[in-house]
Amino acid sequence: MKAVSDTLADTFKRQGAWSDLTIDQLFKRTAEAAPDRLALVDAPDRAEWTGGKGRQLTYAQADREIEQLAGFFRAIGLAADHVIGLQAPNTVDTVIAFLAALRADLVITPLPLHWRQKNVLAALNSIGAKGFVAADRVETRMVANAARDVAADLFSLRFVFGLGHEIPDGLIELGAMLEEAGDDLLLPPSDRQAAPDHIATLSWTRSGAESQPLTRSHNHWMASGQAILREMDLPEAPQLLVPYSFSGLTGLGAGLMPWLLTGGTLHLHHPTSLKRMADHARAVQANLILAPGPLTATLDRALIHPNTILAAWNVASPRPGAHVARHGIVDLHIADEFALVAQKRPESGIPERFPPGKQYGSAGRESGPALLDIELTDREDGLGERMTFRGAMVPGLTWSQGAGSEADAGLPARAAPGDGLETIVKPDWDGKSLHGFGIPGQTAPGIGDLTAIDALYSSYPDIAEAAAFLVEDEVLGARLYAAVVPAPGRIPDAKAFFAWLDTQGIDLAALPHRVLVLQSLPRLGTGAVDRTRLTLRTQRLPAKVA
Repeated sequence: MKAVSDTLADTFKRQGAWSDLTIDQLFKRTAEAAPDRLALVDAPDRAEWTGGKGRQLTYAQADREIEQLAGFFRAIGLAADHVIGLQAPNTVDTVIAFLAALRADLVITPLPLHWRQKNVLAALNSIGAKGFVAADRVETRMVANAARDVAADLFSLRFVFGLGHEIPDGLIELGAMLEEAGDDLLLPPSDRQAAPDHIATLSWTRSGAESQPLTRSHNHWMASGQAILREMDLPEAPQLLVPYSFSGLTGLGAGLMPWLLTGGTLHLHHPTSLKRMADHARAVQANLILAPGPLTATLDRALIHPNTILAAWNVASPRPGAHVARHGIVDLHIADEFALVAQKRPESGIPERFPPGKQYGSAGRESGPALLDIELTDREDGLGERMTFRGAMVPGLTWSQGAGSEADAGLPARAAPGDGLETIVKPDWDGKSLHGFGIPGQTAPGIGDLTAIDALYSSYPDIAEAAAFLVEDEVLGARLYAAVVPAPGRIPDAKAFFAWLDTQGIDLAALPHRVLVLQSLPRLGTGAVDRTRLTLRTQRLPAKVA
């Protein structure tokens, strides 16, 4: 199934933004040119947060496993354009499963790790998924057990696979299966025409009240990776360290694609502490580290190898300040799952603003194709600007029904005239240029607009009103807190509140790290909650933070 019209695809190819290579062909190109080069390396502490022993594979070894698994997918009846879900952390096994699905011409939908069983069930049901690959566990969460329960409730889900060693009954353990099958699993050659234009993934946006699948072709992902690489000068076959799971534009577009496009070595990391990340980067002499913006200054001081640090500012809340770096820094601005802008930071140490319109790169450079075009228009309700994205990296909505209809008004995105994507992402805009996407302090990763969960917190019986807000954290970039005002005559209990939230089955990302009890919520002149003041109060009222 093609992601865009043939006319639009031809336009992107004439501009040089799209090519004739699939993601899998990128990998095979390196495997043929440098079969003995190290391709994938598990984190040294893998056994602490997921099942299975740490592994490392050369391109030749990884290619063999990808071929085996792709052949297995086809042998059991998964056909081209069937959808297969994936919920697993950063491991060699996860990357192999992702690339094998693409080699078998499947559409893969990587699901956020913080999604619970009900979120996974709703998503896979809405897209008619035929298969699901899940890790045995992520830290203390038994993900494979939840996957088994999803399969019991979803009739269309024919196959459920497990990665790791703690696989419950009812799931097919992929590692053991591949060992037994050996080289007997053969993948029939694909006869697909214009394969790079076909849908490769369905990613999920949560900027609004509901999740929504966005369709991306191989070429869409290529464009995302190119936008980043044109801003940095990496050596041949670089060492890349990626701590983000491969479930969205940050992990895939900024992590997986630069690895595939450069043919380097991908070192997988699961973030547990800043020290571990820095130690890991030093041990592998990483040339590229993907990290939240607030960590870049600390990492820059901790590293001794001439790395490039890629900072995803809108993954965390604090606005970046000046930092004259010892290493090169590329600022990465991500608009939910819709688009990204990468800019090499100038010597001043202050991230540059960028104007709307066609994005060519830093310092106003206009060489090469514009991979993204940003349009800002006033909203009809007078509440700021409406943002529309167009260009070679912008996904489509062809998988959803009725895209662009009035019924979609409350969804995170809808089709816009001229092959664009109109979104409710709130730009950080001063009337002339953009600082990034999302108002700092008002959005959170995996949640979107914080006002979307205020009502949930407020619906707890002992709470009159509540607000979610973000506090800077040296490991995660930002943590979610809740400020609550007790109902008259009530004394809310923090443990009971957390237990109640758990019974509501909310996303793990929406669970507050701490709860701040106040007599009233600080507000702006407009009546909106002043979340900046809430953040500051956590430093002054530690005794009130539960």
